[in-house]
Amino acid sequence: MKSRGTLRLATRGSLLARRQAGMVGERLEERRYDVDLVTVETTGDQLADELIHRLGKTGAFVRELDERVLDGDCDAAIHSLKDVPTEQPDELVTAAVPERGPAEDVLLTPEGTTLDDLPRGATVGTSSLRRRALLLDQRPDLTVEPLRGNVDTRIEKLLAPTLQAEHEARTEADKERKGHAGDEDFEPEYDRTVEEWFDDCTELEKGALGREVETEYDAIVLARAGLERSGLAHAVDFEPLSLTTFVPSPGQGALCVTATDGETAREIQSAIDHPRSRVEVTVERTILATLGGGCIAPLGIHAVVQGEYVHTAVAVYDRDGETSVKATRDLPIETHATAARSFAEELADRGAAELIEESRKELEDDGEPGPEDQPEGK
Repeated sequence: MKSRGTLRLATRGSLLARRQAGMVGERLEERRYDVDLVTVETTGDQLADELIHRLGKTGAFVRELDERVLDGDCDAAIHSLKDVPTEQPDELVTAAVPERGPAEDVLLTPEGTTLDDLPRGATVGTSSLRRRALLLDQRPDLTVEPLRGNVDTRIEKLLAPTLQAEHEARTEADKERKGHAGDEDFEPEYDRTVEEWFDDCTELEKGALGREVETEYDAIVLARAGLERSGLAHAVDFEPLSLTTFVPSPGQGALCVTATDGETAREIQSAIDHPRSRVEVTVERTILATLGGGCIAPLGIHAVVQGEYVHTAVAVYDRDGETSVKATRDLPIETHATAARSFAEELADRGAAELIEESRKELEDDGEPGPEDQPEGK
């Protein structure tokens, strides 16, 4: 079957970003397009040791990709939608929102411990102010510490202390085994030698064994979509966190394709746009834009189409999770964007705007230009 032509798609170079770009590329190839993925290093990628909320304006992981499109070097760019600013250049459009993946966050622990069962004072890793506030809202006794890196790096940081302690114990056991060589009555603590155990470790576990431990995390929080798309959902025990009580970031789990307004954008939309997913993220991003808290305050928004309505949950917090404005609303699907804007305005009047402004001032006092959820493909 004849190809419709080649589409050059800009993507970040991380494993997760390229996997997500590959998912989009496969969908387009099914519609007879040839796809060429163009890897672009972004400002965010260049600042490996900085927390995301110190990067500056929202969009540190997005701007350079879209610039390639505006310059004509690429036909379109592929993003995790939650990373995309609500304000875009006039020449750009969201050409497509493919079918959304899971939106929820997950709690990862070395032994499958749930959030409720974590010991008092347990250390949980995240660099998202939203996740920090949600954790402290439900478990104010927790210690929340910064955590950055791509998905496998974050998991390695979680597993490192436990695996390194086991490695040390097995090494000592091997020394004892050798000291009892020829003693038929000696029963070794482990059936396998430390070398045999190491050889059976996964590459992720071997990476954790070689990692310098700076912070010992009892748990970390990640987006489920990123965990699954990275192919690492099997590598560690996790607990899905309720969408009702742990409201995700606007657009979490969704991808988007940006392009200049024109024939290419219309072709991409026709090929891979998922109408229900677009409605859901439009509601979320309209509320986000109306509240103006995307890079300022801990803010969760989640919308899901249910028949003729879009069930929408919003939670705005202060930075310590002590004060919040929460609400749910069923918005008419026929007027979802307008209804979302009205809903946001009501929330602003109920105190959400005040929380966002307080968070803005705190960030200015701290000398921090504003947080956003760290892309887990970093």
